[in-house]
Amino acid sequence: MPPCDQLFGKGAIVETGLKGKTCVIFGASSGIGAAVARRFGALGVSVLVHYNANGAGAEAVVAAIRDAGGTADSIGGDIADPAIASHIVDEAQRRLGRLDIVINNAGTMFGRTPIADATDEQYRNVIDLNVGGVFFASRRAAKIMSEQKSGTIINTTSIAARTGGGDGAGLYGSAKAFVSTITRVLAKELAPHGVRVNAVAPGVIATNFHEVNSTPAQLAAAVKGIPMGRLGTPEDCIGAYQFLADDTLSGYITGQVIEVNGGQLMP
Repeated sequence: MPPCDQLFGKGAIVETGLKGKTCVIFGASSGIGAAVARRFGALGVSVLVHYNANGAGAEAVVAAIRDAGGTADSIGGDIADPAIASHIVDEAQRRLGRLDIVINNAGTMFGRTPIADATDEQYRNVIDLNVGGVFFASRRAAKIMSEQKSGTIINTTSIAARTGGGDGAGLYGSAKAFVSTITRVLAKELAPHGVRVNAVAPGVIATNFHEVNSTPAQLAAAVKGIPMGRLGTPEDCIGAYQFLADDTLSGYITGQVIEVNGGQLMP
């Protein structure tokens, strides 16, 4: 058999079971969410790109998808607010006609601080976004998808959910542990309604997240613990989301967390 590059062309997008699906991606104005949005758009998914502060980034993602012949739009809002999170899910259903895929990717660390030194404000910020955003969006999506008798929710957790994080990332890691657990809870609750729920746990990925929250020395130290010898990229994460979203590939998979970390953690 000839190599895949000869069959499909190097870098070609092969048609999958995602064509014609609809998706809202929370936190898709940059980094992993933006990369997933662009790939899904190329695969024929109608994508709603969510952002909070980075409207320009979201519009750039939408433009890239449209320029490539795909269908995309953007929507803004702080999903730490339960009313806003629910509204965005409802708006996604209204604009897209139905809601096939919800990706909860919004989240950040709000700085590195040991638990003993964490302020009340930092606690609220981390929990409200990383926990609340996933909870509020998933709560509304669960209702819609249960009524449809179909759908897929994919949450973004973190390697820190298993390791506890390092260098002041413990509060963030604890919040992401909630995300991993609620993924399993929702998988059990929604399976009888034809809805699958899974998660992706990125390791140390070279995005704006680490530009803001990590020093060059911290990133260099992380690389030493990665068997593949480098930081990950947003593009390294795309395949896990694509796999979990595509019923033709993962239709019998629910309640799972896929680790994408270059071997840094092998559970």
